[in-house]
Amino acid sequence: MHVAITGGAGFIGSNLAELAIARGHQVTVLDDLSTGFEDNLDGLDVRFVRGSILDDDALSDALTDADSVVHLAALGSVPRSIKDPFRSHAANATGTLQVLDSARSAGIDQVISASSSSVYGLNPALPKHEREWVRPMSPYAVTKLATEQYTLAYQQSFGMQTLAFRFFNVYGPRQRAGHVYAAVIPTWIDAMLRGEPVWINGDGSNSRDFTYVGTVCSVLLDAVDRKVSHPEPVNLAFGTNTTLLELVAQLEETSGISADIRHRDPRPGDVPHSQADNTTLRSLFPGVQPPALETGLASTLSWFESVQPS
Repeated sequence: MHVAITGGAGFIGSNLAELAIARGHQVTVLDDLSTGFEDNLDGLDVRFVRGSILDDDALSDALTDADSVVHLAALGSVPRSIKDPFRSHAANATGTLQVLDSARSAGIDQVISASSSSVYGLNPALPKHEREWVRPMSPYAVTKLATEQYTLAYQQSFGMQTLAFRFFNVYGPRQRAGHVYAAVIPTWIDAMLRGEPVWINGDGSNSRDFTYVGTVCSVLLDAVDRKVSHPEPVNLAFGTNTTLLELVAQLEETSGISADIRHRDPRPGDVPHSQADNTTLRSLFPGVQPPALETGLASTLSWFESVQPS
């Protein structure tokens, strides 16, 4: 099977490309390298198209002869979207619409898209079920709500086999630190390895449902292989609930390094707590077995140590 991955030079996309190739699939990656890195694809037998999902020619080229599209291209980060809402909207909302319509024009019947747990926003319910009400707190969250709803609308309007996953704080190898919009786990691992302060936004009581990238990619590829489609969004997480203070304590135990913990003001738009109800995911993917957080963190730490300058 030929799988086209938008954003395939990014953290999740490159892990997915590696797994797909290992399982015998042909892979084309489309990425403009605005947040991805071409060296994430080193050693992988992929066809790489450098370009944006907003570029019709590049998108059409990347989707040529594809059987399925996994749409991961996006501008992540709540703070980035607050700083520049229009850029996030163009990449995430308009970009998703262009991917879906290009796939439809090319006769590709399956598109799998990445939404986000951030769509739940102000809803305080835990765990969060897909049928709970949503109330985005940031422009980024609004764009991901548009992503999933466009994906599901193309299923109803055009008969496409689509699937919209709500990702919950995915982490693992190839997730980079060293930039202002970096996620918490790579930022903290990098800081601890360098002997720098570990900054916590708020008092550390915020909690997340951290999900290992290998598990996410296994689910995505299983959905491709079995042509899984679902008429509603699907949480892609496993109901864990780890506070930031618990996370840093686990990182200290895993790394053997004592963190220099410091606190600063909470960030605007950050959801206080996030935990998935995984009933729907389990019904569609009953065989998935996620690793424990400590196991995933150990793999992530090992990757960071392998790329640290000696």
